[in-house]
Amino acid sequence: MSNLDSLFPGFKAHWIDGPIGRIFARVGGDGPPVVLIHGFPQTHAEWHKLAPKLAKTHTVICPDLRGYGWSAAPHGDGGRETYSKRGMGEDIVAVMQALGHVRFAVVGHDRGARVSYRLALDHPGRVERLALLDILPTLSMWEGMTAARAMQVYHWTFLAQPEPVPENLIKADPLGWLDHTIASWTRAKDLKLFDRLALTSYGESFNDPARIHAACEDYRAGATTDFAQDQADFAAGKKILCPVLALWGEAGIPAKGASPLEIWRTTFAPQAEGLAVDSGHFLPEENPSATLAALLPFLSKPAA
Repeated sequence: MSNLDSLFPGFKAHWIDGPIGRIFARVGGDGPPVVLIHGFPQTHAEWHKLAPKLAKTHTVICPDLRGYGWSAAPHGDGGRETYSKRGMGEDIVAVMQALGHVRFAVVGHDRGARVSYRLALDHPGRVERLALLDILPTLSMWEGMTAARAMQVYHWTFLAQPEPVPENLIKADPLGWLDHTIASWTRAKDLKLFDRLALTSYGESFNDPARIHAACEDYRAGATTDFAQDQADFAAGKKILCPVLALWGEAGIPAKGASPLEIWRTTFAPQAEGLAVDSGHFLPEENPSATLAALLPFLSKPAA
């Protein structure tokens, strides 16, 4: 895998034992802890424009999710538990415990945001603040799957098909599919705002058959276990207890349709605040300055 040290000056690499394999995390800075959780089809490298700046005031932890980047990629179980967001959240708890952090802020993007809000629901005593970048709840995505939304997020059903159909189709041209996917979700529909080393990191991860399988398992879990857990928590009236900030791109995935903020407030985060950013789906890389400007005041507020 490529050396990404230049993207994270002053950060140190850690490999930490999780429940079912080792998790890679990059750690830097000093101050209140905040964990940044990347999305699909990326790695922890997606935070390279934000992490060094946040590290001026915070201890910043950037893990690779289970099945992505340099973390372990165990074979899945058809989307039941191995790549459930609950299971992936337990990896984050293990990482933070190993680093000595009992309570911490969480910032998640894309699949990482799904891990993040599941973590906040499952471990309310651990998550002090929660920022969710360019997602709606899994519950809302499936229950509100219009024709327009389905065309936009076709990968939700494609990747969730039984093994090995999506794996084999992607393996025919993994890098071509990766580049198309990332570019298609940007505002400009190209890769010009992405750092070469970061793109190399995404490509190296996604060119590995085990990680292609892991990504498919991530989405299989999203269509089954994760959806069912959201349904159960919503029916039970379970809410996220900590402060929540929802950010989305003006040309991002949640932007079409009902207000993302209203959806969060009527599902799991009634006290959520939020705003749109001039960006496509990839806020940390397409518009890091506006993303940081929204995150810093939120993360810097004293705990209640």
